[in-house]
Amino acid sequence: MSFGDGGPSGGPGNGGTPDWEALADASAARARRKKWLLIGGGALATAAVAAVVATAVISANGSGGRAGEHASELPTADDPPTGLPAPDPSFSSVAPPPPPDPRDYIADVKKDRLPVDVDAFFPDAELTAGGRTYARGATHRTEQCAATTQGALGAILTANGCDQVIRATYSRDGVAVTVGIAVFDTEARAKRAARLATGGLASLSGSGVPVFCRDGVICRRTANSYGRYAYFTVGGFTDGRNATKADKDVYTTGDDLTDYTFRRIRHRGEVQASAAADITTT
Repeated sequence: MSFGDGGPSGGPGNGGTPDWEALADASAARARRKKWLLIGGGALATAAVAAVVATAVISANGSGGRAGEHASELPTADDPPTGLPAPDPSFSSVAPPPPPDPRDYIADVKKDRLPVDVDAFFPDAELTAGGRTYARGATHRTEQCAATTQGALGAILTANGCDQVIRATYSRDGVAVTVGIAVFDTEARAKRAARLATGGLASLSGSGVPVFCRDGVICRRTANSYGRYAYFTVGGFTDGRNATKADKDVYTTGDDLTDYTFRRIRHRGEVQASAAADITTT
């Protein structure tokens, strides 16, 4: 057996000198492997912790769902809470008062406080009804109620406490009608005067209307009441002819003027009732 000097690959077992450079390289390689193992182990540990945290978050938000989905279902500060009962509507137990009745304000002198004069009832120089236009003639107002009548009507007005009579005449196409409004303190007195009326109102001529319905000429007469006002009409031809039931123009003119007078009296009540309602609501 021969022994040599030993080469670079020789080791202590061969009896030669150790290769210190090779040993140093081997030691450095082992150190690097250990370092990478430590680094890899740390990364795995970090991933495991993250997985545990994620699992805890998912469990807190509910089983089987993703954390993002459940987070989006949470109410924001602007969202109202759900599941709470809605408050019941509340209503006042006090019923509002009924609107005033216009008739109440023209049924008694104590409530009927507007002026009583020609302009209050006959303000229009012309009035139109059903497409027909009537021109106003003379007007008149007096506290001597009986002086505005013919026959027994004057005594009836006086007996029931007539305060004054306001008259106006309107005409069209040879037919004229005088309307007279007798004023009383109460509705009961006005109604009684209209119910008992006999005789009639005296016609009022002038301002372009000749004398009509006088000296025994037959004319149409009416009597009505509304509130504390009794109102009467006398109508006929301005040429002195007698009126008959066949003379539709006389009846139409009388009906138009009667309706106009009623509406003027009612308007008086509506104005005062409206004013009273405004005071109540303020």
